[in-house]
Amino acid sequence: MAAAQKRATRSPASSGPTWRDVTPAAVVLVTGPEEYLGIRAMDRVRAEVRAAAPDVEVSRINAAAYEAGTLLMQVSPSLFGESKLIEVEAVESMNDAFLADALAYLGHPESDAVLVLRHGGGVRGKKLLDAIKKGGWPVVDCQPLKKDADKAAFVASEFKGAGRRIEQDAVQALVNAVGANLSELAAACSQLIADAGTTVTTDIVDRYYGGRIEATAFKVADAAMAGNGPLALSTLRHALATGADPVPLVAALAAKLRTVARVAGASGSSAQIAADLGMQPWLVEQAQRDVRRWTPEGLVRSIQATAEADAQVKGLSRDPVYAVEHAVTVIAMSVQGR
Repeated sequence: MAAAQKRATRSPASSGPTWRDVTPAAVVLVTGPEEYLGIRAMDRVRAEVRAAAPDVEVSRINAAAYEAGTLLMQVSPSLFGESKLIEVEAVESMNDAFLADALAYLGHPESDAVLVLRHGGGVRGKKLLDAIKKGGWPVVDCQPLKKDADKAAFVASEFKGAGRRIEQDAVQALVNAVGANLSELAAACSQLIADAGTTVTTDIVDRYYGGRIEATAFKVADAAMAGNGPLALSTLRHALATGADPVPLVAALAAKLRTVARVAGASGSSAQIAADLGMQPWLVEQAQRDVRRWTPEGLVRSIQATAEADAQVKGLSRDPVYAVEHAVTVIAMSVQGR
């Protein structure tokens, strides 16, 4: 374990490890507000430590309720020579006693102990965080995955890591269906990896998660963007009749139109456009196919109708259902060759 710790300290903090590849070191900082990624990072360190030292002694400390001297007691070598893993939570709410003891410990860490600190974000404890980074200890930054492209990359990595295949369209379908919450998205990946006997397709994703509001919203958007007004309206009315909120329905329309508009205004290969716009190449290729159905005037008209619907469903109209239906109709009618 000591050798692994020594190697880890040589990695510059500016190019720190990710939650997928972090390895044990005398001190590991897991920071950032994305709780799920933080849990995965700490799980990985714990698994690596246990693989190297099955008899490791694991202890946990809450930095907000810390009592002076506890850290030193936990890291002290045991009579039986077991390795030590100390996991500290709530570092973003640390009290002064923990700050003092942690700063002192950084100067003389134990050679056979791994200290993992979980900081959920904020300015509290900045002095300690800066000291860890300056010391070259591994820092795992766990930020929320806000972009669909990042969530799609997450899904692809989950399947790749499990040695399973998933179609690109199925990746986006899964993000559309359950991508609002990262832990739910990860659970959906795990379920499909465990249950699906072949390559995961959009049909399989739809069978498992097609009834969710997010999935229904993108079904409405896909039909409208394809110029299929009757299908878009019937899907929309069914969703609204079963309790769907108009807001995510309009958001799905806006997302589709925004992607097409961004790609329509770009030049170069799909790979170059993807790099410039921060999008997945396959999503750019899909948008490039969609662009052919639109005139600039039709795209502008659809974006304006969707913006008006967005304002109306958020309180400017007494009839938000009509607002969504109008936007869907305008979009479908604006598609060329419908």
